[in-house]
Amino acid sequence: MPYSEDFRALDVSDDVLRALEAMDIVTATTVQKETIPLMMAGHDLIAIAPTGTGKTIAFGIPMLEYVSLKDRRVQEVVLAPTRELAMQITDELKSLAHFIPNLNIASLYGGQPISRQLTQLKRNPQIIVATPGRMLDMMNRGMVRLDHVHTMVIDEADEMLKMGFVKDVSRIIEAAPPDRQLVMFSATTNQDVMTISWKYQHEPREITVKAQAEDLPPITQYIFLVGKSDKMERLQYLLDSDEYKRVMVFTNTKYMTQRVCDRLVKQGYDAQALHGDIRQSQRTVIMNNFKRGRFPILVATDVAARGIDVDDVEAVINYDLPNENEYYLHRIGRTGRAKRHGVSFTMLTYQETVRMDEILQYVRDKPVKLHFDALGILRMEDNEPFFTHI
Repeated sequence: MPYSEDFRALDVSDDVLRALEAMDIVTATTVQKETIPLMMAGHDLIAIAPTGTGKTIAFGIPMLEYVSLKDRRVQEVVLAPTRELAMQITDELKSLAHFIPNLNIASLYGGQPISRQLTQLKRNPQIIVATPGRMLDMMNRGMVRLDHVHTMVIDEADEMLKMGFVKDVSRIIEAAPPDRQLVMFSATTNQDVMTISWKYQHEPREITVKAQAEDLPPITQYIFLVGKSDKMERLQYLLDSDEYKRVMVFTNTKYMTQRVCDRLVKQGYDAQALHGDIRQSQRTVIMNNFKRGRFPILVATDVAARGIDVDDVEAVINYDLPNENEYYLHRIGRTGRAKRHGVSFTMLTYQETVRMDEILQYVRDKPVKLHFDALGILRMEDNEPFFTHI
């Protein structure tokens, strides 16, 4: 595969070009084309972009181009709202940096023994990816100094600040030099994001990237109406099709996540739940086991699923319609990874059709409508059965 002319035109180094080739990334997405030149020029930035558009590559490439390999101090920092997202960003940055010698990247987050992360810090990483709480903990212990930070990236800034990390994020920013570059990525904008920008950024450039067709993964979206009391039966119908071996089921609450999972297990399905009431150590085991294909069905809330990066999820099922438009994109973006085709199914109660119209205006896409007939068979618009082998 030849090196991408897109990335060559963005003045990306040969080491990173080799990594992109190894990662099967040939074409730059819209957010990458707009972000990389601005970051390379040293501008502060607010980037509003949905998930699945290549944000980690967009800020990761300039960070790797900046870093001085001879300097063993922390130069680049990425803050993420959840442990899972921090792990995902770390993995992607390490893949990007695969051909760069003597570059160390540390990942700091709660739920992992402090000793393991102290070992990472003793290797003098130039780049740190962290959740705010663990970063502050390490700073308070005197294990991390940010006084030579060149670039700080706040990923999913809207979600992070909504989760109550405003004071923590502010303290971390203030520990870095005042002339450092500050870049914020966000699916939406809100008052907290704008307050952080006003207080800490210097003449930031603003970019807004809509999900372009060429940037989105290949996902066919299906919707169908269902009565509330019929949801579990319809879910089992989809799972019994044997069409999809790796499935993520999304609900809106921790209670519903556990309830759906328990009912599936009781019916003989190999499923596990992921939500905020599960201990962090257990969540890591569940997430890693799902990544390794040790069970086929993961039932999750939106927050718990952030950062899960599994290439071969074949289908996403929205058991509940998400409360926020961007969550819909986050959810369906779990499938259709690594150029594979993915599908999503959304169950709609009759009261939710107007809400679904709002989501579809946001994503600017038209899903395929399905329906269940009187015999409980899922059919397409032309009344042909959706699954021919059930």
